[in-house]
Amino acid sequence: MQSSVGVADRMAEVGKRAIRDHLIDQHSQFFPLLPFVVLGAVDPAGNAWATLRSGRPGFMRAASPHRLSIRIPRDPGDPADAGMEDGDGLGLLGIDLFTRRRNRLNGPVSRNDADGFDLVVKQSYGNCPQYIQMRQFSFTRDPAKPSAEPGIPQEVADDRVRALIQSADTLFVASYAARESGHRQVDVSHRGGKPGFVRIGPDGVITIPDFAGNRFFNTLGNFLVNPKGGLAFPDWETGDLLQLTGDVEVILDSPEIKDFQGAERFWRFKPRQILYRPNALPLRWAASPEGRSPNSLSTGSWAEVERRQKAATLATLATLATLATRWRPLRVSRIVKESAVIRSFHLEPTDGAGISPHVAGQFLPIRVVPAGSALPLIRTYTLSVAPSDGIYRLSVKRQGLVSSFLHDCLREADIIEARAPDGSFVINAAERRPAALLAAGIGVTPLLAMLRHIVYEGIRTRRFRPTWFFYAARSKADRAFDTELTELVVAAKGAITLVRLLSHADGATEGRDYDAIGRIDETLLTKMLPLEDCDFYLCGPAAFTQSIYDSLRRLDVRDESVHAEAFGPGSLNRSLDKSLVAEPLLPAATVPVPIVFVASDKVACWMPEAGSLLDLAETRGLSHEFSCRKGHCGTCRTRILKGAVTYAKSPSYNVRDGEALICIAVPAATDAGRVEAVHLDL
Repeated sequence: MQSSVGVADRMAEVGKRAIRDHLIDQHSQFFPLLPFVVLGAVDPAGNAWATLRSGRPGFMRAASPHRLSIRIPRDPGDPADAGMEDGDGLGLLGIDLFTRRRNRLNGPVSRNDADGFDLVVKQSYGNCPQYIQMRQFSFTRDPAKPSAEPGIPQEVADDRVRALIQSADTLFVASYAARESGHRQVDVSHRGGKPGFVRIGPDGVITIPDFAGNRFFNTLGNFLVNPKGGLAFPDWETGDLLQLTGDVEVILDSPEIKDFQGAERFWRFKPRQILYRPNALPLRWAASPEGRSPNSLSTGSWAEVERRQKAATLATLATLATLATRWRPLRVSRIVKESAVIRSFHLEPTDGAGISPHVAGQFLPIRVVPAGSALPLIRTYTLSVAPSDGIYRLSVKRQGLVSSFLHDCLREADIIEARAPDGSFVINAAERRPAALLAAGIGVTPLLAMLRHIVYEGIRTRRFRPTWFFYAARSKADRAFDTELTELVVAAKGAITLVRLLSHADGATEGRDYDAIGRIDETLLTKMLPLEDCDFYLCGPAAFTQSIYDSLRRLDVRDESVHAEAFGPGSLNRSLDKSLVAEPLLPAATVPVPIVFVASDKVACWMPEAGSLLDLAETRGLSHEFSCRKGHCGTCRTRILKGAVTYAKSPSYNVRDGEALICIAVPAATDAGRVEAVHLDL
């Protein structure tokens, strides 16, 4: 521990001077003044326990410079008592809460009777007054008589235990290490801070910050060689005592350390046994008005950390909300040729705000100005990476004006604009039901992102979602991501089955380059998949997606088990299960309807033959963002300030209440065919 912070050589010299094998006069005079002592012991099972034991001042006295006599009776209700037999190693901390003095010693127990024992001094040294809260004591009963109330063992910390831990400004911790002689060297120490400096998580794990101290590292050094510890939390006002024994992990480096004021490292304690002892202590302590330790006042609390984290989260959400609605510059950091017709473009933000998070399967709206185009053109391309990849990658097939511009004109270091990722065609990698991902052509991109997500989550949790990945392509030259898919299959250790299909096998070898010739059909699906217990994800040209969907429905796969995203001229026509009734769309208006474009301060009259509200806006000279004009991408979504709209067919994009996809929306007729003006935030 000392080496980790670069003080080993210096502390070796300090230790020779400060740690003694006998009691100096000052310590001999100190211990008889105390009304209680903190002890650290190890029970026969090897569990470390910290405890507080009381007596009238004078119950401890120095029998000689090498022995401290402690007159306390046996207490069967104290789990630490079992570690105070003759020859057992014991740690002792004498602490005066009013003067903030404390001294420690450890050594073996020398016991002749049940009324007390001597502690043979092996190590004795003083501690500084840091983090001790000033308190004055008073007795409420004879300290020679143990509490008549039985202890309450718990497997899981209840609300009372949690409240005591979370409000504590003081705890005591026991630790030990085995010596070469076979004896145990036991230590017990004090920890203090602001109320709330100790955290107990939902899983019961207790986290304690380690503040700057004397650099002896007795406690943490023991934990590194023997990760067992014991904690004691006294309730100063009631005399209750909470004792826990468990396992410890020392955290030398964590992002949380910089968030907790004054902490240099953390340690985590996982309880194995919990004992709450009501009225265990015959003492009560009253805090002094000005008795808060100055050192403790300069430290943080977990409540403060949570407040700062919450504020940071709110600020981040506000930033993300802004990023979601504005165009941002992205630099092309890398271009990769994936096949004869597909290129991948790796993008990174240039504004220093980091990438907006996405969900596997979502798309990224981008805006470019190809040569010869008077206005920017907007397209949406699927992100072909998982959220945990931490990058944006668009894999684009050359098949139109914008994609040709990307292939032919875009170079590394060029800038394009993008908005936040969007889309509802996503997957839950933690779901246990098997998944079948069926792709054709460039429809592989969202499914590749989903597969990467499934593999990463499987590696992280050691539980892979069983997955079949079907990939149909025209030829081997047209197919992309061969190496990447193979690596993912290997990483999944048998949880993923890859099935590659080619329409034309020219120059390809079966088994090495493909698994079947032809298309994905009912025969193949029936042969390979557990149809009744599987979720299906389809993406490809509209004809492919519709054909696969219809095949699955004929095979009695439920509509709700089929998730699809089509690109091209049309969207999926679904046949709902009889038990499911789709919410009917409002009828379209059959008479002229006034349309108010509020932000532009323009008014138009929509006619039944006028087309969509986007068409109408363009006739009035308004330029609004759009991409698919099919209700797939959500680029054109606009707030409805007044009135109602409807669609000839439900859009595949999940539009929110109060918004309209104006690329396919028309005014709706209300009750009895009545119409009212539609006000749009455009």
